[in-house]
Amino acid sequence: MATLPDGIYDVIVVDAETTDDGDVRLELTITLGPHIGRVVALRARHVESQGASVVDPLTLLGTPGTLRVRQGEPRFRPESA
Repeated sequence: MATLPDGIYDVIVVDAETTDDGDVRLELTITLGPHIGRVVALRARHVESQGASVVDPLTLLGTPGTLRVRQGEPRFRPESA
């Protein structure tokens, strides 16, 4: 899969799960711009969660947010409820 160019992207969480090793995996879909519809898979270490760890990834399903890619490193920040 090609790397997403550095930038800021509007996204929505379309899939979330806890893996066998206990990590959290999210799939985000870009909702605006030239990369609209592109799906990006992330692990919990790439999720900013306002001081708390992501306990139940299913609570993030359908959550919009911002994906920032800087020097190839993605960071996802979900919108606050």
